[in-house]
Amino acid sequence: MGIKVNTKPVDWVEGETVTQLLSRMTYTFPLVVVKIDGEVIPKSEYPNTYIPDDSEVEVIHLISGG
Repeated sequence: MGIKVNTKPVDWVEGETVTQLLSRMTYTFPLVVVKIDGEVIPKSEYPNTYIPDDSEVEVIHLISGG
């Protein structure tokens, strides 16, 4: 049982939400996009979206500058 986060193998935790995964992985950037198996998850759904076993999660950090 496991998932991949940005191509790295990570232990899967049953019942873990996107919000909890971001916290566990210590992603603290204010602007991120999360995709699970290629599907973009709306930020408003992070607390309600569970990470399925054997899924591929992409966390994309958005950076602005000028």
